[in-house]
Amino acid sequence: MPPTVAVDPLPAGPRSGEGSLAVVYPTEHAEDLALVERMLDGDERAFEVFGERYSRALWRFAVSRLAGDQERASEIVQTAMVKALSKIETYRGEASLLTWLCACCRNEILMHFRSRRRAPEEVELRECVEPGAGTPVAPPTDGEAALLSRERALQVHLVLDTLPGDYARALEWKYVEKLSMRDIAARFGRSEKSVESLLTRARDAFRRCWDAFTAPGY
Repeated sequence: MPPTVAVDPLPAGPRSGEGSLAVVYPTEHAEDLALVERMLDGDERAFEVFGERYSRALWRFAVSRLAGDQERASEIVQTAMVKALSKIETYRGEASLLTWLCACCRNEILMHFRSRRRAPEEVELRECVEPGAGTPVAPPTDGEAALLSRERALQVHLVLDTLPGDYARALEWKYVEKLSMRDIAARFGRSEKSVESLLTRARDAFRRCWDAFTAPGY
């Protein structure tokens, strides 16, 4: 089970810049900016939300790049979150807060491998994309297929972890549990039409997050 990292409030001190981040930097990531603003103001509940919302997603991100080493992933996530908190005032909302945190975590993973003088084992998602017509491609071995399948499954869980609760549940019930629209509506206590609308929004949100996570250089 992925751990939840306890996050301590930042010590009181001078901040770089004044005013609300969400106002100074208008962006689609206003909710992330609002959370950071609350943390900078010393709101203890904001730190709890930060840990609960992002530690599990970061752990999945790390463990998928550490050949399943769960203990090492936990250590790296703890270090990455502490370092991210030390410079949280630099977050400006150009990307989602999770994307920003994953970049911090990725740096810690790279440092881990460099300290052992070997390169990390990575599986590029480009290998999952079908080649153009006429391009000869050798079929993957069983081992390669297993690695690709595991990487994709971990990334799907990572994306689901970033979605609002209703979106994640709707997608899991529809595509993992294979429930009918009627059963999903019954679980939510909503009409089927309402659930169809929810699933449309959930799919759109998933697609945007997936594109962000699988973008080149991420």
